[in-house]
Amino acid sequence: MNESSCAAVPLEWVGPIRISGDTVRDEVEVPLATYESPLWPSVRRGARISTMVESGILATVVDDRMARSVLLEADDARTAYTAVRLLEHDFGQLREVVSNGSRYAELIGLHHQIAGNLLFLRFEFTTGDAAGHNMATLAADQLLDHILRSVPGVRYGSISGNYCTDKKVSAVNGILGRGKNVVTELLIPREVVAQRLHTTAARVTTLNIRKNLIGSTLAGGIRTANAHYANMLLAFYLATGQDGANIVEGSQGITHTEDRDGDLYFSCTLPNLIVGTIGNGKHLGFAQENLRRLGCRAERAPGANARRLAVIAAATVLCGELSLMAAQTNPGELMRAHSQLERPATRIGAQR
Repeated sequence: MNESSCAAVPLEWVGPIRISGDTVRDEVEVPLATYESPLWPSVRRGARISTMVESGILATVVDDRMARSVLLEADDARTAYTAVRLLEHDFGQLREVVSNGSRYAELIGLHHQIAGNLLFLRFEFTTGDAAGHNMATLAADQLLDHILRSVPGVRYGSISGNYCTDKKVSAVNGILGRGKNVVTELLIPREVVAQRLHTTAARVTTLNIRKNLIGSTLAGGIRTANAHYANMLLAFYLATGQDGANIVEGSQGITHTEDRDGDLYFSCTLPNLIVGTIGNGKHLGFAQENLRRLGCRAERAPGANARRLAVIAAATVLCGELSLMAAQTNPGELMRAHSQLERPATRIGAQR
């Protein structure tokens, strides 16, 4: 029997978060769907601090692209290399193939890797307000057809060669970009650090170096140095109809802090935010309403709503990352918060 239902995940709105920059200048509340109840007050504390700084969280969209890699089999490595040179020379024609097959997709980049006689091509596109998985795959299909007709000595291998890389931990996405690359920054006065975070800029900066940078290196982290980006991203993705599996590459990011004469400079760089405001999942009633409330269903230029959503997601990550890092500078604070916020709910559930 085929049955369909919905998994109920608790959701709370948190904020407002004050954001400024080249994409968003606004104060917004954000929806977070999670079973980890301490996440809401943690993000709420970071959000409150953002409103105590005049400019709030400064967000900069550095890049915006979706990638799909394909695999071709060549006669030999020289043939594969010759094919690459031909494709680079005819890049304008490849762009026409994509534009003729899609109203929104635009080819903006081509990268390659050759391993033996195998040729991996990574196509990069802009995809408007869609996250772009299906749009990029359709465009790659059309490009493959064109290549197989026009380039001698190469044969079909796969529509996906894992050089994308989709929903897997890798270095390539952080280097070349996949999704929205957003940098968020907040400069917190020393008084606010002391009164609201109960710590100092020096202690947070020391912890960031030792935990996020050295600890992640010892653990073998790949282009990632943060405390818990995945927590905020998954909660935000589930609340807005995104593909939750994209937190795999989305949570690869870098937290950077500085002690500026007692003031705390705190930044989060997220190079792989794969979000959209149209497409699969966004048609569901709750997702539509949440996106509308976030101001991401307005009449804007193609891609502007998705970039706004990415910026809000990145600002949410900073709020949660800031709060947790501050808590971990104080012995026992993290566990006290979990004990107070999670165990009562567990006992209530058990009594029922």
